[in-house]
Amino acid sequence: MRVGTKGAAGSWALAISRPRFYIPYLRPNAKGPDQMNQTDVAAAEKRSAVRTIRKVVPYLWPKDLPWVRRRVVGALLILILAKLVTVLTPVLYKGAVDALAGEGAPMLALGAVGLTLAYGLARLMSNGFQQLRDAVFAAVGQRALRKLALETFQHIHRLSMRYHITRKTGGLSRIIERGVKGVDFLLRFLLFSIGPLVLELVMVAGIFFFLFDARYLAAVVVTIALYVWFTFKVTEWRVKLRREMNDQDTDANQKAIDSLLNFETVKYFGAEEREAARYDAAMRGYERAALLTSYSLAALNFGQAFLITSGLVAVMVMAAMGVQDGTLTVGDFVMVNAYMIQITMPLNFLGTVYREIRQALVDMGEMFDLLEQPSEVKDKPGAAPVAITGGEIALEDVRFGYDPKREILKGVNLTVPAGHTVAIVGATGSGKSTIGRLLFRFYDVTHGALRIDGQDVRDVTQKSLHDVIGVVPQDTVLFNDTIRYNIAYGRDGATQDDVEAAARAAQIHDFIETLPEGYDTAVGERGLKLSGGEKQRVGIARTLLKNPPILLLDEATSALDSQTEHDIQSALRRAGKGRTVITIAHRLSTVAEADQIVVLDAGEVVERGTHDELLDRGGRYAHLWHRQQSDDFAA
Repeated sequence: MRVGTKGAAGSWALAISRPRFYIPYLRPNAKGPDQMNQTDVAAAEKRSAVRTIRKVVPYLWPKDLPWVRRRVVGALLILILAKLVTVLTPVLYKGAVDALAGEGAPMLALGAVGLTLAYGLARLMSNGFQQLRDAVFAAVGQRALRKLALETFQHIHRLSMRYHITRKTGGLSRIIERGVKGVDFLLRFLLFSIGPLVLELVMVAGIFFFLFDARYLAAVVVTIALYVWFTFKVTEWRVKLRREMNDQDTDANQKAIDSLLNFETVKYFGAEEREAARYDAAMRGYERAALLTSYSLAALNFGQAFLITSGLVAVMVMAAMGVQDGTLTVGDFVMVNAYMIQITMPLNFLGTVYREIRQALVDMGEMFDLLEQPSEVKDKPGAAPVAITGGEIALEDVRFGYDPKREILKGVNLTVPAGHTVAIVGATGSGKSTIGRLLFRFYDVTHGALRIDGQDVRDVTQKSLHDVIGVVPQDTVLFNDTIRYNIAYGRDGATQDDVEAAARAAQIHDFIETLPEGYDTAVGERGLKLSGGEKQRVGIARTLLKNPPILLLDEATSALDSQTEHDIQSALRRAGKGRTVITIAHRLSTVAEADQIVVLDAGEVVERGTHDELLDRGGRYAHLWHRQQSDDFAA
């Protein structure tokens, strides 16, 4: 899902966000905190790079997929063949020049024209082998990207509710996007750029040593060594600048997404200029980091050009002197020049490749950090599907707190008999919705047990648990798709008749029929094209279509007007027949007909009974009831 446009800070991606990962700060030694911290960071990055490469290798060489390994081996063989042709090409060029100049021995008796044609064919073959190599390896790379993206997507859905309610929308997509691209880059360039470059340099060095003398080899080795040292040093510095630029990019993206998600709030408070200034401040940091990155790139490119040019001139001067004294031919001079230019091109690319590989390792490291983020709620080994015999729900001395220092539920004991409706009421913050989250196992209780038909929810699979519980939340969030899609989401494979039946039960079918596009009407981002009550009825229809044995209604009618609420309550009562229903409500009039009403106060059950029993008792429930009746009368 995307909103906004793609600008300097990149695309604005919605629905997933970026967690912050920090390298633990170690206590500095006598060398000083700054120096020690840099050392710690470098060591941590090195460990992360080794871990990242170790995790990527299985995608390149999977044990259970022979076709992938065959393609990798085939691509490597084609690569070696391409490099052999590439390295031999200047020799044909030399022979053609010598033949034209009337120097040296005839090569392969082909003559100048024949050698020229052979030279052209060799160049064509070199390029052809490179393209064939890419085509053979493409399936390996794309499979790795798809598999890793799928694993990351699935893992995000496995992460706990605690993680998702503390995340920030807008940044996590950056980690996935950059991480997956990093895998593609690493697989392609580490295998097909660094390896081939080393192979070509070794071959050229051997030719210089055997066809000429050690001076040429020394000049090439010194040039390459200085070039690599300079490139790596400057690139290390540039990686730090690039990381800062990425951080500023993520920060700007986060501010943009937050502002767009809260569009109405921005308008309510006339904060457009404030939001623009906030975004511009983040973009100012990105601009500063991007400029430093550009300046450092210019310095890197000039330094590389100076070193390569110096090495080229040194070798060409030696070759020119050899031609003058008659030890070399003009063809040798041309061949030396061709080899130097031939290795210069990949060396010029080395800086970019190294920088991108370093950045890819950083990006992939963040993604693998995400993949290693533990799931707070996990299925036990050998967990069995939940077996519903009636649908009885029991809370036994349940204690729980989102923060260990602040307990929300304090020893709650509650039984919901199979096929009965139990309402849980109480003031805001009393723990009503927390019970629903524990039942769905978004969290695990810290003490006691929550059971369904005698089975502890921690002992059954989460999928089976989710399948038997239908939830209508207080704030229904819809997909940016059609009404049909959102209702049909309740049961995979639902037919149009099923969708319409659920819509009728939720009292929204007639409204949908009045829309120009009917069930094909798009609901917009998060369902914002519908009113609160319409969204809620779509959510109810979706849950009714699921047809679960247990219903959890969390303030399900809070967004509806009185008449619609009455109609929906009737529909929900019919839907609850033969099911176990837990209704969490603030408005007591909606739960008066419940089989049992439980009153929570500060995480403890203070009253329980039927509506009439609780009114006769004159306690907390009666007080809340009379106060709400007075408020309704006054309204």
